Amino acid sequence: MKRLKYLMLMITSLLLLLTLSACGSKPLSSQNILENDKQSKTITWGVKADTKLLGLIDVKDGKEKGFEIDLATALTKKMLGKDAKAKFVTVTSQSRIPLLKNGNIDAIIATMTITPERLKTIDFSDSYFDAGQSLLVKDDSSVKKVEDLNNKTIIGVVGSNSVENVKKFAPKAQVLQLPDYAQALTALKSGQGDALTTDNVILAGMAVNNPGYKLQGKAFTTEPYGIGINKGQDDFRKAVNKALKEVQQDGTYNKLIVKWFGNVPGFNYKEVLRK
Repeated sequence: MKRLKYLMLMITSLLLLLTLSACGSKPLSSQNILENDKQSKTITWGVKADTKLLGLIDVKDGKEKGFEIDLATALTKKMLGKDAKAKFVTVTSQSRIPLLKNGNIDAIIATMTITPERLKTIDFSDSYFDAGQSLLVKDDSSVKKVEDLNNKTIIGVVGSNSVENVKKFAPKAQVLQLPDYAQALTALKSGQGDALTTDNVILAGMAVNNPGYKLQGKAFTTEPYGIGINKGQDDFRKAVNKALKEVQQDGTYNKLIVKWFGNVPGFNYKEVLRK
């Protein structure tokens, strides 16, 4: 049931993308997204639905839950007022930028690292979370560090930069990339690869629900997460950055860090608190 619900969400996102692409729309560069959102009192955020602790659909009530969901809600109220609404659209690593550029969503808050390559296509807010790439392996795995993946198979997700990072440390590693984290974890469990790689905070969520698997080795990259925003929307980007500073200054940010990461084995939440 959970799997079916997630697949339906993915299909809905893809249909939205295809519909808008086919029909065309007023160019986003000629719109002021912030002013539009002020009128509707709503910001539409692209979020993950398969990433525990950050963005995950709760099968009990069908609602999105996680750190990024709560942060987006807090930012919405800072930007538009206490009665404003945060609306969520499910995205994947593959669909998030196309959905943003086509206008299906106003912003992306979905475990997306700020990179020079992505900055050619979209703008980013200031960083809202500092992650680091790591590995998820079986408890008895012979893989102790990223360099041990030479001549072994590493599992990653299409649309992320994780596999490319691993190849810098283990150039002889074989690669298996899948559409989403749920499929990647299933592949690891079925023995199709020796380790799954992505950001440590995402892997921490997987380890919590999967006894027999653990985070292995120290983080081997720095992955600053940013909120993806369309180019030409400087007013919106400035408003997001202002709201980010406010939630950090009033203590909201650290409360959310403790709420979602305070009791995760192997993850030191104090390292990501902000003053």
